[in-house]
Amino acid sequence: MTTDPGRRLTPIVRTAPAKLNLTLAVLGRRDDGYHDLHSVMAPLALADRLSVAIAAGDTDSRHVVGLSPGPVVDDLVIRAFRGTREVVRRTWPGAPAAPPPLAARLEKLIPVAAGLGGGSSDAAAAIDAALEAWGADLGEGERRGLALTLGSDVPFFLADGIALVEGRGERVTALPGVAGGPLGVLLVTPAVRVSTPEIFGSYDAGVRPDDDGAATRAASMHVAEELGRGMSAAALLARAGILATANDLIVPAESVAPGLTAFRRGLSRVIRRPVGQSGSGPTLWALYSSEHEAAAAADVVREAVSSGLLVAPGEGDPFIAATTLVAGGRKR
Repeated sequence: MTTDPGRRLTPIVRTAPAKLNLTLAVLGRRDDGYHDLHSVMAPLALADRLSVAIAAGDTDSRHVVGLSPGPVVDDLVIRAFRGTREVVRRTWPGAPAAPPPLAARLEKLIPVAAGLGGGSSDAAAAIDAALEAWGADLGEGERRGLALTLGSDVPFFLADGIALVEGRGERVTALPGVAGGPLGVLLVTPAVRVSTPEIFGSYDAGVRPDDDGAATRAASMHVAEELGRGMSAAALLARAGILATANDLIVPAESVAPGLTAFRRGLSRVIRRPVGQSGSGPTLWALYSSEHEAAAAADVVREAVSSGLLVAPGEGDPFIAATTLVAGGRKR
C-alpha cells in the first residue's frame, strides 16, 4: 500500500453509535441563543456504519443506504469532511496541496431526527475517518472545537463512552461508566417529526416541568456524581424510575407533538416499566437487565402496536429495537 496520504486506496470503516440521554437538565438560555445543559449521555450498541475512501472524482460525496436514505438525512458527513479539510490543510503531510476529496458510504441504522444523535455521531465518525484517510491528526482541543461547529452533540461522540455533557455541548467529562453486564435498552421511536429548535422555543415560552426543572437538575447532578464514583448496572437499573422523568424536554416535546403523551403512558402500561425520552425526542426508552429482556419487550410492543392495543402517533409504524448501553463509543 502506498504511504502517500492522497492515494490511500483501502476504505476506512467507522461505526457511529446512537446515544441515550439518561438525564437532560436545561439550566438556562445563553446570550448566544443556545441553552446551558447538564446531561448524562451514554453510547448504545445500535450504530450507523460509515465507510470512507479517497474519491475518484473532484468533490466529496456520500451515498446513504438503510433507514431513511436520501435527502432527508442532514449531510453532516460532507460538512465534517469540509470542516476537517479546512483545519488540517496547512499542516497535513501532503501540504501545500489540499487534502483530496473523499467518498463515503453511510449505512443508516439509527432513526433520523429521533433524539438519538445519529447525525452527530456520523459527523464525529467522518472527522476521524477523514483524518486517517489523509494521514493527518488533530489535538483533542482542535477536534472538540471542530466537532462543536457541526453540532452541539458532536463533541460527546469523541468521548468514547458515558459522559457528562455541559454547556451547549462543549464541555464533555468522561465518566467511569457502569460495572457489570451491559444493560438492555428498549427503543421505540414513533413516526412523528419533532423540531429541536421548536421544542426549545416551547420550553423558553414556559412549557416546562411544574417545578421549573428543579427535580431534573438534582437527579442529573446526583447520577453524574454516582457514575463518577463508579456504579453497578444493577444500581443504575434501580434508578430507572428517576431517570425516566429526568428530562426537561419531555413536557415541551409533548406540547409540540401531543400524541406523545398518550403513547408514552400507553407504552409504560404495556411493558410495565418507567419510560423515558432521549434528547428532544420523539424516541422513548426503557432499561432492562439484559439485551435478551429488552428484545422480549420489543416483541411485546410490536404485538401491541399490531393488535391496536397500543396506538402510535404519526403516519406509519414506530421504529422498535432492542440494544444495550456500552462502556465505550465508536469501535474501529
